[in-house]
Amino acid sequence: MIKLIAGDFTLDAAKGDAPRRTISGVAVPYNVPATVSDGTAVIFRPGSLPVEGKAPRLFMYHDASMPVGVVTERAETEEGMMFSAKISATSLGNDALVMAMDGTIDQVSVGVNPTKFSYDEEGTMVIESADWMELSLVPIGAFGDAANITKVAASIHQEPEEVVLNEEVTPVEEKQEMSEVNETAVEATIPTAPVFAQAKRKFDLPTAGEYLAAMHIGGETFRNVAAAARDYALSKQSALQAAAGDVATTDTPGLLSQVVLGPVFADLNYIRPVVAAVGARAMPDGGNQKTFIRPTWTTHTSVAAQASELGAVSATTPVIASNVVSKTTLSGQVTLSVQDVDFTSPASMEIILRDLAGQYLLQSDNVAADAITAGASASGSTWTYNNTDPSTLFAALYDAATDILTASNFLPDHIFVSPNVWKLLGQQMDADKRSVFPYAGAAGLMGVNAAGTANITQLNTFNPFGLNLVADRNFATNTMVVAKASAIEFYEQVRGLMSVEAPSTLGRVFSYYGYVATFIADSDLVKSITVSP
Repeated sequence: MIKLIAGDFTLDAAKGDAPRRTISGVAVPYNVPATVSDGTAVIFRPGSLPVEGKAPRLFMYHDASMPVGVVTERAETEEGMMFSAKISATSLGNDALVMAMDGTIDQVSVGVNPTKFSYDEEGTMVIESADWMELSLVPIGAFGDAANITKVAASIHQEPEEVVLNEEVTPVEEKQEMSEVNETAVEATIPTAPVFAQAKRKFDLPTAGEYLAAMHIGGETFRNVAAAARDYALSKQSALQAAAGDVATTDTPGLLSQVVLGPVFADLNYIRPVVAAVGARAMPDGGNQKTFIRPTWTTHTSVAAQASELGAVSATTPVIASNVVSKTTLSGQVTLSVQDVDFTSPASMEIILRDLAGQYLLQSDNVAADAITAGASASGSTWTYNNTDPSTLFAALYDAATDILTASNFLPDHIFVSPNVWKLLGQQMDADKRSVFPYAGAAGLMGVNAAGTANITQLNTFNPFGLNLVADRNFATNTMVVAKASAIEFYEQVRGLMSVEAPSTLGRVFSYYGYVATFIADSDLVKSITVSP
């Protein structure tokens, strides 16, 4: 569950004969970035929080064992979600009001479970919809004036209300008018949870499922579960001796809790150029078999002119081939010691598991690239590279396109190349030293008589003669394949993460896996060109 802490609030004493125990203000501002404790950037969009349905409960410090009230009103604005909440007339509720009036607690924190979200180009989680679970009173804020409680009507000198189990919560009769949200947005980083002077709760050792669930929720939930695992290990250390895991604290010194600048530098880009170009299809029949059948034409029916009246008409028996496509299992495994999980910051578990999932993406793209080179038929054309004479390039591309057109009536739409061929294409010039594939935005390069355009800052933006160029490091050197992309089929069933505890070594073993399958429906639509620099 994501918990974002809002700003401070002011107090207004209750007036009149009818004391009130309500607070109101902004639960969370919209379109204001915040960074969760695990380093994930989050933005809430307008409409992401519900105004109807079950009322969120009001807690102290996100602790479900410390309820102090309920949210009675929710109002949607362009700036954020406004709220009013009633504080219960209990000893804990009275304590909350006292701390609010003397300034000890002056902020709120919203807890939600995202149900619809995406990631933008910078990796920020953009939440479109979420279940609003609770709202908490907390002493430390991060959103500042962008999200605050504007009104508190409080009176603690009253007889406690009778508490009835399972009583339906009803809104308070007198409501405070909500004030406008300050337009100044302050980027915020969610702080770690405060330490409170209270008896430490005892937790049992969490199961693997509980640990994984807490990891995905993040924030305070994950810290509590990780702390429970650590405390259990310390309590049993007289009986248990920890053996070294595959990843121990000695393997991740850059993450140990000292002075940390942020996430590990990303030296790999987890992209799939080939898969992105041809698309990933779902496994047929739910993916419950090791193989599946992919039919293709061997012999089509025929139509011809009738030689004479009542003469024989063209008749050809159609033949459809039953091609067996086999699945390939892609998987990776890592073992983490509980010490490496507990003692590292940012959390090593999330960093390492993200890399494990990224490696799956890279390897699945490699499978797709290998299928293209293995399934392509030779066009018989050769591009003899020459920096100032692109004529052999033009001839090779049109020869391959003609082969595809002749065999199928289709024309190619993609060209797949290795990095060195991408470089050779970008270096092509005519006899007057003008770029054959100029960057149209560059000064003096207007694209006159150009065979396409290019951009050195964007990998797959070449379009030789209108073809979509896909450069991929998974292709062997000097690879050039012209193809109709629909003839290249890539199937995938991602199964994700599984884990098992290793209590005897205080470790956790994680595996990430999935099934992929590739099929070249017609090799006549996938033509390779020989590159000879």
